[in-house]
Amino acid sequence: MKSLQRQLFLAFTLIMALTLGGLAIVLGQTFPILQLQESSSESDSIVRHLDEMGIAMENSEREELRQRIAGEDPGVAPVQFLRLIVIVFTVAFIVTVIVFHRLTDRYIRPIDLVTATTMELAKGNYSARAGWTAPGTQLGMVTAVNALARNLQEMESMRETEAERLETLIANMGSGLLMIGRNSEISMANSFFLNQIGKDDDRLIGIPYKAAALPEALVILIDTVSIREKPVTEQIDIIAETGIRTMAVYSAPVIDKHGGWLGIVVVMHDISELIRLEKIRKDFVANVSHELRTPVTSIKGFSETLMDGAIQDESAAMQFLEIIHGESGRLEMLIEDLLDLSKIEKEGYVLRLQPVNVNEVIERSVRSISGRLKNREMTVEVDYPHELLIKADPERLVQVLVNLLTNAVSYSKPGTLIKVTAAETAGMASISVTDQGIGIPAEELPRLFERFYRVDKARSRDSGGTGLGLSIVKHLVDLHGGTITVESEPGKGSTFTVSIPLADK
Repeated sequence: MKSLQRQLFLAFTLIMALTLGGLAIVLGQTFPILQLQESSSESDSIVRHLDEMGIAMENSEREELRQRIAGEDPGVAPVQFLRLIVIVFTVAFIVTVIVFHRLTDRYIRPIDLVTATTMELAKGNYSARAGWTAPGTQLGMVTAVNALARNLQEMESMRETEAERLETLIANMGSGLLMIGRNSEISMANSFFLNQIGKDDDRLIGIPYKAAALPEALVILIDTVSIREKPVTEQIDIIAETGIRTMAVYSAPVIDKHGGWLGIVVVMHDISELIRLEKIRKDFVANVSHELRTPVTSIKGFSETLMDGAIQDESAAMQFLEIIHGESGRLEMLIEDLLDLSKIEKEGYVLRLQPVNVNEVIERSVRSISGRLKNREMTVEVDYPHELLIKADPERLVQVLVNLLTNAVSYSKPGTLIKVTAAETAGMASISVTDQGIGIPAEELPRLFERFYRVDKARSRDSGGTGLGLSIVKHLVDLHGGTITVESEPGKGSTFTVSIPLADK
């Protein structure tokens, strides 16, 4: 597209060229008339001069004289005249063009710059600017357009920033988000939602939600919102790669201020962990109640029996008192473990970490269960480096190993062997306790460290355990920044491995 300055300049040049050319042609056509008039005037002057001198001339002689004067050197004067016209008109044309170019450059070019800038702004190029700095009334117009361009550029930058923030927020939020347009087509789905249902964004966006193979319960929920045109909240189960997940789903219609239907929004939050924790809490309350009720019932029953007269029978009374003493000891052990676990789980609990030699911790732990080992005629075989320092709380680490060794003694046959080994592995000290006990089925391993969880409930209770030992072990190992793993085979035994960070050298 030609600029306004160029168009005006070409038009003015063409008009000036035509005008000056026309004038040149007209002047060229009138030159013979002027020349004839000049010749007549000259011949008349000669005749008058002759008359004054007393020489009379007839009319035929006068005509002949006029023609002779007009015929002398007829080509010189027209050529000089035309040359003069061309030179004058050319100079006039050039001067006029230069002056007009200066005027258009001063007053029309800013308009072209502003027009070009506004066209770029309309295309979305907010970095465009009108480059004009000359003083004058046009500078205000150019300055205003440049200010508008800067404002639009800043607004576009802010809009892009906000859009990126919103996109990042939606993509990384801990809840699933699904947007359905007015035509029942899926317009947006964040990564959390796609991961939960196992779908790909490219295959989901733009297709009707009923054809997107969404979970049936979710489709029914969306249909309900579409019919009722009111928000709906439900709890649904979705089959995911990690298993069945429980979702709290909130779905609501999107309606503009004029009542127009825009679509449906679905927000899905994974509450599987909350459901699991709630179940653990309920199981914990039930297990605590059960574990407390058993010794309390025994104590109450035998004490009532003694009060009813059995105390008179010395042998029976002693037997009942031994039972009461044993049950009270079990009750005391349960309460101590509960208090210990509560203290460990309490926020702000801090271990007294210090460099500790692993062999000292193992030796102390083995000495602590020496009585149990003697009663069951079992032995412990130890294998550890002479010097292996770890960063740990020695008392709590002894508690960890004592719990593991106690379980190994309780769930192994009398006369069997327990192995305790220690080694350095990838910046960690690994301490393993291996028994030859009953073993643990593979399906039971994930729940092994839950409070009051028992693999063999009858035998566990007979062993005198509270069901809290492994839960305490897991919490203490986590507080040390370590890990605990289990390898087990039913009927052959189990190996518990505790990994604790090494001490700084």
